[in-house]
Amino acid sequence: MSGMKQYETVIGLEVHVELATKTKIFCGCSTAFGGAPNTHTCPVCTGMPGSLPVLNKQVVNYAIAVGLATNCDITRKCKFDRKNYFYPDNPQNYQISQLYYPICRNGHVDITVNGSQKSVGIHEIHMEEDAGKLIHDNWLDASLVDYNRSGVPLIEIVSEPDMRSSEEVIAYLEKLRTTIQYLGASDCKLQEGSMRADVNLSVREVGAKQFGTRTEMKNINSFKAIAHAIAGETQRQIELLEDGKKVIQETRRWDDNKGASFPMRSKEDAKDYRYFPEPDLPPIVISQEWIDRIKSREPEFKEEKQARYQKEFGLTEYDADILTDSRKIAETFEKAAAICGNPKKTANWLMDDTMRLLKDHSMDPEDIRFSPEHLAALVKLTDSNTINSSVAAEVFEKIFTDDIDPDKYVEEHGLKQVNDAGALEETIRGIVAANPQSVADYKAGKKKAIGFLVGQTMKAMKGKANPGMVNQILTRLLEE
Repeated sequence: MSGMKQYETVIGLEVHVELATKTKIFCGCSTAFGGAPNTHTCPVCTGMPGSLPVLNKQVVNYAIAVGLATNCDITRKCKFDRKNYFYPDNPQNYQISQLYYPICRNGHVDITVNGSQKSVGIHEIHMEEDAGKLIHDNWLDASLVDYNRSGVPLIEIVSEPDMRSSEEVIAYLEKLRTTIQYLGASDCKLQEGSMRADVNLSVREVGAKQFGTRTEMKNINSFKAIAHAIAGETQRQIELLEDGKKVIQETRRWDDNKGASFPMRSKEDAKDYRYFPEPDLPPIVISQEWIDRIKSREPEFKEEKQARYQKEFGLTEYDADILTDSRKIAETFEKAAAICGNPKKTANWLMDDTMRLLKDHSMDPEDIRFSPEHLAALVKLTDSNTINSSVAAEVFEKIFTDDIDPDKYVEEHGLKQVNDAGALEETIRGIVAANPQSVADYKAGKKKAIGFLVGQTMKAMKGKANPGMVNQILTRLLEE
């Protein structure tokens, strides 16, 4: 009878991260995303005979920074190797990577899942170049290749097989992503391919010492798809074992639309790639001074920021967690709060309205265009009662889309709240006189009738009256 056995899933990840350098790893071509096909290319990154690579030092700086932030040992003398394979998007017919002496080793990151902490080991991090991109053209019935991405610097972060669920995998990826974004080493946008995860997964009976046979699923480009892929592949492997069949070690492609994985190729071994030391690049000698210099530039990371926001600004754990999720939001928050002196209100604008508008415009927090100064000015305008909350919401939308100066905008559009009791009273007396029915209803005990009169007043004042003051004056006139 099947289903008696209990299985556990064992997962390790290989995460490729495109580094945020302006130029490629071995040449001076631009790394900008997009661009017409083959416009960011030169003889080096298109693999022309006789062209020679020159290492971009910033790549090494970023790799060391990520290694230190993930508690790795930095390999003081590391070098590059050639990984030979023949594929049209691989212009030299080899990829320059690191096999024997990767730049970082033996690290770990701590994650929290359902309230419990866990350490995920990092086997190594190595530097390598990205390949080009094959574009399949159905019209021409042909495949074309774009080498713009070829030679874009990558680090590959190889975890130990320490994760046991998709929750742990997502927590690990989120931890890596925020850490790397805080370092400024990459924007880690999954949808643009600047962070890609390969999932190595096997299942085994609970209590077994041996790992099962693993499969690898390549380049899955969203957290949601990764969770689906893990669930789907776990199920597939358990069913094979329950039927007395064997899991084959192979590379599979996850199709998120079909909700299934498909075999791509049998798994190569290191020997299939005929690795040997890259003859065109000298070894990299990393001094202690170099490591110390990078360590001293480390930013305040998410966890530290989160704790400080709770202590310094009295924010809740939840609010501090949301605000520190993105380095851009955290920076905007800190600057704006310092200018306007109202951290709580600043946090609310960022957590509610900003998040909603980002979603509406399908933007990432990193794409925010407005300045902290303008957000702070808006908070000041509401704190001083210069504008009411509905005007503030309208002004904020303008700040979000066009980074307008709220002081100027409110001035030019005459949006200041009318706080002049005399002028308001005059308007309200007119409205009361014009609506005897509502007044009668109110006096007969239908207190809701005041809402209609407030609405009429706001309409007459073009929405710029101070709502509290309108209520006060109306109540007084009606009680007279």
